Amino acid sequence: MSWQTKGTLSRFRPRTHIKKRQRRGSKLDDDETHGPSEAATYLTQGDPLLLLADRHWALPSQQQNFDVEVVENVYKHHLRASKFSPAKTQALEFSQYLEHYLWPNFSPGQASLAYVMSLAIMVNEKFRERIPAWQVFKDRPTDFAAYFDLVMDAMISDEDDQVSTISQVTHYSLHEKSFLLLFLINCFNSLEEDLVREQVQRLCSLPMWTCLLPSRREQELKTNVKLKKYWTVIEKRDSKVNVEIKKRSQKERQFLFNLISKFFNILEGIPLKGKCNKHAIQFCERFLEFITDLEAQLPTRRFFNVLLDDSHFVVKCKMSGLAQRVPEGHLFNQLLERVTFYAGFEISDHSGVALTESQMLEEHYHKITALQKACFSLFPELRQFAMSHVAGIDRQQSLLKYLKPLSNETLHELAAYLNLVPKRQQPMETESDEDQIDNSLLVELLVYHCQRRSSQLEKINDMPLYPTDEVIWDENVVPTEYYSWEGCLALPKLNLQFLTLHDYLLRNLKLFQLESTYEIRLDIEDAVMRLKPWVTPEGNSDFAGWARMAQPITNFAVVEVAKPYLGENRPSRVRADVTLSLEVPDYVKQEWEALRKHDVCLLMAIQPKMSLDEKYNTSQNFASQVGITCVRGCEVEGLLDEDGKVIEEGPEPKPRLQGNQRTWRVWLDTNQYQKDMQAIVQGNEDIYESLNVFMRRKPKENNFKAVLETIRSLMNTDCVVPDWLHDIFLGYGNPAAAHYSQIADQECSMDWVDTFVSYQHLVDSFPNHTVTCAVDDPNEQIAPFRCYFRKMVVAA
Repeated sequence: MSWQTKGTLSRFRPRTHIKKRQRRGSKLDDDETHGPSEAATYLTQGDPLLLLADRHWALPSQQQNFDVEVVENVYKHHLRASKFSPAKTQALEFSQYLEHYLWPNFSPGQASLAYVMSLAIMVNEKFRERIPAWQVFKDRPTDFAAYFDLVMDAMISDEDDQVSTISQVTHYSLHEKSFLLLFLINCFNSLEEDLVREQVQRLCSLPMWTCLLPSRREQELKTNVKLKKYWTVIEKRDSKVNVEIKKRSQKERQFLFNLISKFFNILEGIPLKGKCNKHAIQFCERFLEFITDLEAQLPTRRFFNVLLDDSHFVVKCKMSGLAQRVPEGHLFNQLLERVTFYAGFEISDHSGVALTESQMLEEHYHKITALQKACFSLFPELRQFAMSHVAGIDRQQSLLKYLKPLSNETLHELAAYLNLVPKRQQPMETESDEDQIDNSLLVELLVYHCQRRSSQLEKINDMPLYPTDEVIWDENVVPTEYYSWEGCLALPKLNLQFLTLHDYLLRNLKLFQLESTYEIRLDIEDAVMRLKPWVTPEGNSDFAGWARMAQPITNFAVVEVAKPYLGENRPSRVRADVTLSLEVPDYVKQEWEALRKHDVCLLMAIQPKMSLDEKYNTSQNFASQVGITCVRGCEVEGLLDEDGKVIEEGPEPKPRLQGNQRTWRVWLDTNQYQKDMQAIVQGNEDIYESLNVFMRRKPKENNFKAVLETIRSLMNTDCVVPDWLHDIFLGYGNPAAAHYSQIADQECSMDWVDTFVSYQHLVDSFPNHTVTCAVDDPNEQIAPFRCYFRKMVVAA
């Protein structure tokens, strides 16, 4: 299964390959095609790629006449010259460029930059089109290992490092490294393939801990006796190998560490303000996706997570200039949020056992208590910190209060005690400025290490289920139908393996929520375009059209905000009244009156900025042009009668209401309402005063809230999957272990209730078995029957 299939929504399949900035209704470029069928049309139009294919690799007899200059020509004049156009790569894939020409003639000793890049690009294209990519490499595993080494060398080389090729001396640009990084992502997401797993596992195994701080490594080894024994064996084995083997081993062990160092160099080169290299930003975004994939799989996470923490990856990324740039850093911050989530995931990295909230809290208290003891004995200036209770010092603000006034020397000693930075080898006065670690970085490291992490389950329970305007038109998580797969998305991936059951449910919850958001966006755009909002000469908002599924709001009022339940900080219930003036045909009015209890509707605030004669630009953001400033979801409680009471549903006929005014009572999302009230306290406007459009959806397409609530309730239960299926469900172990014959403590009896109408019916139902009854009297051999199976035999 390809990572694109595993990592995105079914709705978001690449229906086209046009640029992300293009929208529905825009004119397509001639050289941007839509799918494999159109690639065939592209090839039949006399393009030079067709001539090259016919001349060199279209027929089996032509494959023997290999010319490396053809690979150089295809790469330089067709791929790189077109900025790696999806249409070009798709055309090469359609002509089986990889199977017929590239791989059969691959020689590791003569592979140029163009050859290495061409192979990676074609593999990436196969993954994008969801075509099996690794079958062609299986007959030559040794050559594939050599090619993988070439990719590793290219990734850790500097832009100015010259790489020798058969034709010239050149270097890999950041744009080209992004494609190689995507190739590595595809490799790390294909652990089910033996060919790929052999290359990947040697990069993220226990020997990679040679890159850790010695004090941090000793700390980790002390907590696991078995790993300590393995590490001793590794050290003994390294002392006996020759220099060449040791050099190769060091390259593999240090690859991910060196790759992270290269990433930091690129990230530091992006300024806080001013112009920046867009390829550097794309590389950093793709690298965060790569780190997330490593953290989200237990085979790669087991030893890599410690290395990631030791490199202070999350802290350095948060303090980078790119993270603070607007809007260039938006996607980077979204991807960084996912890295942060998986870096602190509630799981034991070594055993793979999910940790409960109490276990995580116990570990946190143990860490803070040990720190307080050290502060009490070693740092007199932190005596008050050492004497405080844990709950009073493990918040970000409390930690900053104690840490910011400290000197650089004290901060460095405290961080070194926690094995976050190396100890000073010389007095601070003799150190150069380059060797000293900045105070802000030391403070952020200590805060990140010591602060209490919010429970994942608490975050899920506090998450609003309805989409908001911030998410609906965010193409980083809800791409358009014209998404071209050129960039990465801040979406979870449905891999073959999951960390825990909670991880599996959470990914499905997020993906289903975003898929529903995509459908809601289409409905909103359709309804708002029919309403035709415009701004009058006096500056007021008005609607020149009408929509069947959306109507302007006459009056909106929040009528009840119930007190929170014990232990919660959000209201237990929020109800509001929505009044519409239904000056529409009778059949449309009946549809509105047919809104039932628990139907999901949408509330929108539209403040148009364009006059009636202005037209929308389809290449720009829809919400900003129309003036949609707020979208909130709600759930219908019922239609109000003339006395202001909810009309209950039942067999009695509903009362006929006079006039066109109709009022519905709705339930608002309590989590979202709490967030909106907190925003008002911070000085933002009250969005509920600006809601002016009420929108309904078709009932058959509107059950997403019930599905999301069901998934969330499953995440709050202790056990959802039985023990004998748990590991198989998460993608670990032998699938045959789930067979009933392999299950310990099998249940050998079963009550069949009224399945069999008579004893003879029971005997006839098991023709190949001997059936004996506990009683001999035929008059007592009556249903219901309980059957006991003496021996469980596996079917052949």
